Amino acid sequence: MEDVYQRAVHHNWAGHSRSTNNHGEAPQSKETAVKKRFLKTLALTAGLALTLGACGSGGTGSSPAGAKDDPATATGTIRVMIPTYPLSNDGKAEFQKVVDAFNKKYPKMTVEPDFVTYNNMNEKISTSIASGQGYDVLVTGVGWIQPFAAKKVFKDLGAVGVTTDTITKDTVEALVPTVTYNGKVYGYPMIADARAVALRKSAFVEAGLDPNKPPTTMAELKAAAEKLTKRDASGKITRPGFDFNAAAGAYRQAYITFLGSAGTPLYKDGKPNFNNEKGISTLNWMKSMVNNVEPFGYQNAAQKPLVLTNEAAMGFVKGAVDCSDKGIGQKNCDDLSYFLLDDGAKSEFVGGDIAAIGATTKHTDAAWAFIQALSTPEASNAQAKLNQKIPASNSPAAQEQAQSNPLSKFVSENLNHAVFEGGAANWLEVRNSFNSGFDEALLGKRSAEEVLTSLAAQSK
Repeated sequence: MEDVYQRAVHHNWAGHSRSTNNHGEAPQSKETAVKKRFLKTLALTAGLALTLGACGSGGTGSSPAGAKDDPATATGTIRVMIPTYPLSNDGKAEFQKVVDAFNKKYPKMTVEPDFVTYNNMNEKISTSIASGQGYDVLVTGVGWIQPFAAKKVFKDLGAVGVTTDTITKDTVEALVPTVTYNGKVYGYPMIADARAVALRKSAFVEAGLDPNKPPTTMAELKAAAEKLTKRDASGKITRPGFDFNAAAGAYRQAYITFLGSAGTPLYKDGKPNFNNEKGISTLNWMKSMVNNVEPFGYQNAAQKPLVLTNEAAMGFVKGAVDCSDKGIGQKNCDDLSYFLLDDGAKSEFVGGDIAAIGATTKHTDAAWAFIQALSTPEASNAQAKLNQKIPASNSPAAQEQAQSNPLSKFVSENLNHAVFEGGAANWLEVRNSFNSGFDEALLGKRSAEEVLTSLAAQSK
């Protein structure tokens, strides 16, 4: 078989870069360009949605849209948009394994991948529809399902027998709201991008705090962070007491985590749930932390969590840690402990990669078969390892990566406490306003109440 990964790189992705910060967003210096490109894309997608019902886009082949394919004889091409595999030898090899598994069931079908990033994903979707070549399989993230399901870009997975019971049985029940829209399932969780809070045991002991009793409420967290913060003679912070692990324009996910710890999801039944007393007090609390225990937007050159390398005493981390000599080393790992915030409810921020079927595909069954190939234990572990995430599958065989290091094990065990972003049908548009609005509130340029009221008015 032709190496599909290399073919995609040669034809589609010469000079492609995966440069993003640790939240999967473009660095702040590119924010304006990304925002302009996104708004342009969103407008295009909204207009194209009106014509999707009559459009014949989708994988090439002679079958009518939604027709049943005989796996042994079906021909045509499955077009796959996916951000999960990096353009590296390891990424190439792992994606080819998925293609090979798919071709065991559909030996005469071709897979045409488009390796995207989360930065250009929306534009790629819109362009594909405009060209009449919509994708058959689309891997997007948490927050993408509702907006594109509303625009009829994704197919209701009831067509292949997937229900909320299926998601609950096969993956993590807490992720059901991330893949549903108006009571129907439009996505299948593959890997989860979970976050926790880490502390340095040595820093806690030095500050007279008990590392075995981590702070969990916002008040306790602030009190501990202030004790842990180190300053020089001029008062400049030399070691943050708490690391938000956020550049300017990227405090959105931290806010969602803290709000979730107060028992308040960002949206409830698609409606804003943050322009209230808890939402306002949470944002004001964050303001009281910024430039108090960590400078606004402070990060190291690698844009990695400061707490992992003892550059901060406590802070947010992602879903995996490499304790080998190639990573942070065993000594650093031994000095770390992980916990969740609980100011009324435990809160673990979870993003992740979700697979969907294009609404206008001509090969529904084959598209679903490819998603199943992406979701095998072997494929799930490989994708999780490549992206420092964890499998969303409930299968014990898919938990190899989750059990491979102490941080992944911790976040995996707490996925039932998931909080996540999105929920509004126009989330992909309004999230940019969250980024800029939060910066203004944290820097005292606008009040928390004013910012949140404005964001609620923009949510649809």
